[in-house]
Amino acid sequence: MSDSIHAQHRARFLDLLAERNAVAVIPTATTKTRNDDADYKFRPTSDFWYLTGLNEPGACLVLLPGEDGEPHRSVLFLRERDKLREIWDGRRLGLERAPEALGVDTAMDIEELWTELPKLLEGRERIMWRFGDDDVADRRMVETFTSLRNLARGPVEPAKELLDTGPVLHELRVIKSDAELELMRRAARLSAETHAALMRHVQPGMNECEAEAFLDHGYRSAGSSGAAYSHICAGGANACILHYIENDQPLKDGDLLLVDSGAEWHYYAADITRTFPVGGKFTAEQRALYQVVLDVEEAAIAVSGPNVPYDRIHEVALGVIVDGLLEHGLLKGTREEALESGSYREFFMHKTGHYLGLDVHDCGRYTTPGGASRPLEPGMVFTVEPGIYVDPENMEVEARWRGIGIRIEDDVLITEEGHEVLTGDVPKAIHEVEAMCAAATDAKG
Repeated sequence: MSDSIHAQHRARFLDLLAERNAVAVIPTATTKTRNDDADYKFRPTSDFWYLTGLNEPGACLVLLPGEDGEPHRSVLFLRERDKLREIWDGRRLGLERAPEALGVDTAMDIEELWTELPKLLEGRERIMWRFGDDDVADRRMVETFTSLRNLARGPVEPAKELLDTGPVLHELRVIKSDAELELMRRAARLSAETHAALMRHVQPGMNECEAEAFLDHGYRSAGSSGAAYSHICAGGANACILHYIENDQPLKDGDLLLVDSGAEWHYYAADITRTFPVGGKFTAEQRALYQVVLDVEEAAIAVSGPNVPYDRIHEVALGVIVDGLLEHGLLKGTREEALESGSYREFFMHKTGHYLGLDVHDCGRYTTPGGASRPLEPGMVFTVEPGIYVDPENMEVEARWRGIGIRIEDDVLITEEGHEVLTGDVPKAIHEVEAMCAAATDAKG
């Protein structure tokens, strides 16, 4: 991947910082202990990756807009090369190679961050920093800000505000560039291919964990760093647990398997859900509710386009899903009564989607500054993911419906003309799903 994508992001962010007479300090993530002396695999914070393309711990980016006609500057603090530590812990980019490799102006030793930072920030009116990720670093930044405010003398302006980077940087991240969209399409294609292959693979008698392993293998063998989030491979009534991740139960003939999973490509995420019959055929009740969910998803996607208020997608989804629940006797009364009372939440308790990007639940506002639903814009990517979940312990419905959990989810890009479904290659029509699942059953036979 070209490093220019990160240079472009820095340039856009620096222009916005200049408008606000602000500088920004963006640290990456710290390593996290899994247990004892074993760490989780490192992943940079999404903001840091967006601006640098560096996937090492022990780094911090400082962005300094130009003053009095001077050019913008980017200063990257990172680890020095260390042959012994690299033998034990892995390669480091190092100070000498960083400017050319990443396109930053200056590279400095991360060990000097808190002594050099006050010099870089001196005389700046506003400092942007993301609080809440690292308590120790938060305290050091507050100390730095306080010292800059207290030490200002004569013509040197004191630091006046310590602001969150999110409201500015995260709005940049909402609208994806063409280069970002190519990465997201790659993540979507890989995820779609693996979902489709899984449908052809799953058979009765397997375990949920085998489906999880199949997904991991598909993503990693294609060059992805792995899953963008914990896989949900929920058989039978487990699908009624929205964030089920145990993935350790047997898959039985007659069960549905709900698979919510997406690959990560250069840290950009895909997010797909499909629900399919383990034995190759939907039961009558499964088929009925599946068709409702599919109708909901297709209606919600159909209304997606430029200038459509984001909430409109959920409003359309609610109308169609309530109609389906009423038709099959899971709800009583009228559509208006169900919508007003919220009785549908017994079966559909979440929103119809979320932004997607470097984070699975990506950043950005869903409302305008005035509080209205935000109009959709070209370059936005989000999920559409309606579902119906009938609690196996819900005694208010007929037994034949209990324990059915269904969700269908696709990734949608808003374009100038309308929308593009990035994950449309995964079958979801009932006849297509059954035909694909039958391949697994036939192979076993």
